[in-house]
Amino acid sequence: MKTRVVTLLTAALLVSGCGFVGDGAGEGRQEKPVKENHMNMQEAGDRAEEMLDAFLGAIHPSVEVIPGASSASACSDFKNDSTGTGSVTRRRAVVTIISSERRGNFLGVVERYWKKHGYKITSVVDNKEMPAIYATAPNDFRVALEFGYAGQANFVVVSPCVTESKVTEPSRKPVDPEAFKSEGLPYLHSDFWSLKAPVPSSSPST
Repeated sequence: MKTRVVTLLTAALLVSGCGFVGDGAGEGRQEKPVKENHMNMQEAGDRAEEMLDAFLGAIHPSVEVIPGASSASACSDFKNDSTGTGSVTRRRAVVTIISSERRGNFLGVVERYWKKHGYKITSVVDNKEMPAIYATAPNDFRVALEFGYAGQANFVVVSPCVTESKVTEPSRKPVDPEAFKSEGLPYLHSDFWSLKAPVPSSSPST
């Protein structure tokens, strides 16, 4: 059984070397203003985790997520052609099943959050099975929400070029091994997001 999640974004982000998120109900954790020019890679990784927590907190009903593969690499700041800088990528994989009928609504919640907080939408993939949306945050982080293999929703945050430093891995929530083997990802049913019917117009998520 294939269990790898393939995202269209990863290769492009690693090539660019610099970074990205996007409203739902307007709730959830508030993002803190940060001077990114004074960040190192560890601080950028922590900031990326805060951003992920903030817009995931705006999704109602909530979904279950696990950390995806994180990465850190050297990069070149094309504005200054500087050295000694690096970029950090953080990912979250949604293990809640989001039906094809409700993926547009799910993206809409995230897009509204992004716009409310000053993110600039840079690209949208209009596809029922594998839609995606990309944006740039006011702090120059780049973000994405993509649907990939088996309807897997993935969030990605990529930092701009910051001062190079050591970076620790984020803590990981273990996945139920039996559910993973038998069903793959995503595997958790939601009474709202997993339904194979359009979202009612009166729903709070719309």
